[in-house]
Amino acid sequence: MPKTLGPWLQHSNTTVYENPWLRLEHHEVTTPGQTPGIYGKVCFNTTAVGVVPIDREGNTWLVGQYRYPLESYSWEIPEGGCPLGQNPEDTARRELAEETGLRCTGLHPLLRLHTSNSCTDEVADIYVATGLTAGEAEPEDTEQLEVRKLPLDAAIAMAMSGDITDSMSVAALLKLQVLLHRNGNHVSAALAALAGQ
Repeated sequence: MPKTLGPWLQHSNTTVYENPWLRLEHHEVTTPGQTPGIYGKVCFNTTAVGVVPIDREGNTWLVGQYRYPLESYSWEIPEGGCPLGQNPEDTARRELAEETGLRCTGLHPLLRLHTSNSCTDEVADIYVATGLTAGEAEPEDTEQLEVRKLPLDAAIAMAMSGDITDSMSVAALLKLQVLLHRNGNHVSAALAALAGQ
């Protein structure tokens, strides 16, 4: 039975590959232009979660790692995957601790975004972590991480210059730049505005 999806008509939906993290679907469709077509869709079993830690002095932490799909090194905010149906805030706290060793007492929603909406249904929830205390990092076996502490302004400059290309990191840092600009470049005022939005 065909399924109407906005201006699209889906005739079939076949899983062509699946693993514990994602599923690749092949769809036979009628396009919005009323022509026959196909669509590939990547469905994730997790919500992407990111967290920007900010201390009282206005510093943040970035995580560097080699990204296998890109075949290159990447600087990013701490990130991970939250199994569907679980609490993304719990995952944000866990990923922050695992990747940087930091624990936080405050966690503030910053933004929600779709990471690549032309081919995947992945959703990302990104937070700002405050009230930080240091601890031991415990990265997963699949991660070889380098952690860098730097001023938030310097991380924003890396996003602006293209030294950070990860979409979640760029979006989070540039939203923080806007919040800082609106609040006289005072980190505490920007965080207060974030909590009140």
